[in-house]
Amino acid sequence: MAFDFGPLFPHGLPGPAAKWTGAPKYNFTGGNNDPDAVPLEDLIQAAQSVLAREGRTLSHYGLHSGPQGYRPLREFLALKLKRDAGVVCSAEDILIVSGSLQALDLVNGALLAKGDTVIVEKDNYQGTLTRLTRLGVNAVGIPLDQGGMRMDALEAALADLKSRNVRPKFIYTIPTVQNPTATILDEGRRARLLELADLYGVPIFEDDCYSDLIWDGKRPPALYAMSRSGNVIHIGSFSKSVAPALRVGFIVAPWAAMSRMLALKTDAGSGALEQMVLAEYCAPHFEGHVPELRKALRAKLDTLMEALAEQFGTAAEFDEPKGGIFLWVKLPDNVDTLALYQKALASGVAINPGPEWSTDAAHSRSRMRLCFASPSHEEICEGIALLAEICRKEFGVPARSGNIEPRA
Repeated sequence: MAFDFGPLFPHGLPGPAAKWTGAPKYNFTGGNNDPDAVPLEDLIQAAQSVLAREGRTLSHYGLHSGPQGYRPLREFLALKLKRDAGVVCSAEDILIVSGSLQALDLVNGALLAKGDTVIVEKDNYQGTLTRLTRLGVNAVGIPLDQGGMRMDALEAALADLKSRNVRPKFIYTIPTVQNPTATILDEGRRARLLELADLYGVPIFEDDCYSDLIWDGKRPPALYAMSRSGNVIHIGSFSKSVAPALRVGFIVAPWAAMSRMLALKTDAGSGALEQMVLAEYCAPHFEGHVPELRKALRAKLDTLMEALAEQFGTAAEFDEPKGGIFLWVKLPDNVDTLALYQKALASGVAINPGPEWSTDAAHSRSRMRLCFASPSHEEICEGIALLAEICRKEFGVPARSGNIEPRA
């Protein structure tokens, strides 16, 4: 007779996770990356080199680098952030964390309480939205257009909240290759965002995890770099630029905020070996690796867009991303992507249904997020063909609506 744990679980606990039964054949979900683009040989060499030189420091929780993480990795990040994003900071301003999800948890833990209000982009990262829901925080969604978060809508929302004596705890934004829309906020909108944040006394939480993956390698300066008042907390990750399973991210923040987050990070430090290997690898190889990764991802995006045009025609609407690993797709209004998710998964195709990635379920009902980084070119073509077949059968989506001819 099995012990009954049910009565012991506290109220509000998330529902039970399903047992993993293996990955679907055609997996367009998650933030997985291109397996062929993982710089395996250089990572092996970096691991051997750094362990031979510094391996015995693994006997100390902090590798003699203190609680903020392996110092050579923080020093690399300080140089990289200045070069790529215009961020001027030192190793002391950086905290290494176990992926950007831990960064989210630490920022939320330091700033949020049940009943608080935050401002977010309407279409948004599921990991952020679920965390806010579990914390009992009210998320006010701001619509996006092809240029990212709309500043007129943000200004209206801030004014409305002020009229009701509600001061948001922060404005959470993914301004550089937004998830899931892949939009990029231009420098003019960034300046206006910072003006509004200063005017209303609201800090900005900048999630910069996808900024290395812009096709042409040119990005606007980070909000952290542009801020004059020091009201921006900036987070990033190596998950998209090197490998997600390494689980290494970082936070850049003023010490007044950093010190409170550091007090909440009671895990005795993020994985040390991963930090050591990344530092050893990145200093000589990162700048050369990322352009090759972009090239591989761009080719897979082209394959995905061609497959959608061939199988769906004008029934699948999307804006061509300027970078990243996701495509945000609008299907006909009668398609419920939550229902499509179940039907497709039963046939071996996994998608991210739109309502899980938005503050507006009605707006996102017929939208889906497709990750094109992990499947092979062949799997992309086969998976989209199967998905289109399911859409035709279950929702009456016409075959290649609009008579779009497939590209040669």
